[in-house]
Amino acid sequence: MAENVALPLELAGRKTEGIDTKLIELVGLQGFARAYPRELSGGMAQRAALARALATHPPALLLDEPFGALDAMTREGLTMSLEAIWRAAGTTCLLVTHSIGEAVFLADRVVVCAPRPGTVAGIVPVRLPRPRLWSMETEPVFSQARQAVRKLLGAGAI
Repeated sequence: MAENVALPLELAGRKTEGIDTKLIELVGLQGFARAYPRELSGGMAQRAALARALATHPPALLLDEPFGALDAMTREGLTMSLEAIWRAAGTTCLLVTHSIGEAVFLADRVVVCAPRPGTVAGIVPVRLPRPRLWSMETEPVFSQARQAVRKLLGAGAI
């Protein structure tokens, strides 16, 4: 897996020494550096993909339904991990998700897209402190943001 994580740097002709180890630790996969992709669970594979994406220190990270194929518990755990990784990496993230709770949990702003022709229905600011915890779901700010997103989506979309 370490070679897999370092691949973007290698392809760019950049130094890879030690970078893979730091990224593997950042995404919580220490002890799996020598594992083959087939030996990783779905959640671990997503973490490895995230480490690989962060290898080049991109100014922005585009995540399109990164946890969509995972079970609910793994998805929730990786959502928490992504928030911590984002804070540590300092990279701007644009996340596409169909999960309102996930969007509110991770975002500072939720951009709600309208159906065709792909316009923005509205933007909902999320004023929760960081680091975020799932216990914040019960806070009024979280509930208000979730309701604002639902309202923008319309009753038929829920």
